[in-house]
Amino acid sequence: MPETASLSPSTAASPCSPTPRSPSPVTGTVVARPPRGPAPLRGHRIRSRIGAGPAGGFYPAPHRYQLYLSEDCPRSLRISITLGLLGLRDSVTTTLLTAPSGTPDAHAALRAAYEATWHHYDGPLTAPALCDRWSGRIVSNHTPDILRDLGELPGCRGDGGHPRLHPPALAADIDALRVLLHRSLTPAAAPAARSAALASLDRRLAAHEHVLGDELTAADVDLWVALVRLGADDALSPYGRLREYVAGLGARPAFRDAGLRG
Repeated sequence: MPETASLSPSTAASPCSPTPRSPSPVTGTVVARPPRGPAPLRGHRIRSRIGAGPAGGFYPAPHRYQLYLSEDCPRSLRISITLGLLGLRDSVTTTLLTAPSGTPDAHAALRAAYEATWHHYDGPLTAPALCDRWSGRIVSNHTPDILRDLGELPGCRGDGGHPRLHPPALAADIDALRVLLHRSLTPAAAPAARSAALASLDRRLAAHEHVLGDELTAADVDLWVALVRLGADDALSPYGRLREYVAGLGARPAFRDAGLRG
């Protein structure tokens, strides 16, 4: 199958908010563009896939792919944890983007990848972004696709002791939990909705070690990141099971070593 990327403009909000520690608009997930003419629509979406079949186009191979992740970005944190869980930190190169003054070479390389993918690209540089090192092009900047496709890389299909993070039987449940987290478990969510979601999740963990049963899945990565963003010590003080859950996963190397600070 030809290795081409599917590109479509979108006006959706950027995946991760800018880092509040700096007034510069280039921190977080959207990197500032130089003043080179009219700006295209924000949030240009690039959605090709790793793997064979109608949805895929980039062959899964070790050491072929590079990830650009953004400092203090929850979506980047989910990807970093997933790399650890799947044993991919040595075979997928990861580049952390901070402010341009801190990582100028990384910003330049990411812009080159966008320009190689989209002719005369003059839009924002969105991260997370998965790049094909062989062609220098962006495979995808759509986080859900990236998370699923990492499991298609060699050695990650439930063998080698790695968890099956996206078992087909739980696909609908993983998506439903992600919707709940986005709606009710963010710092900006209404307090009543957030409390109801936390209480429901706390009760769910009474019966199982993980949020969807006895096996760790992508839903646990999503939930752990969402809970950490809330501030486990304060927001979770009434919810003992959730506190134990956050602490237990946080002690695992894949979670403990996934920090995205510059």
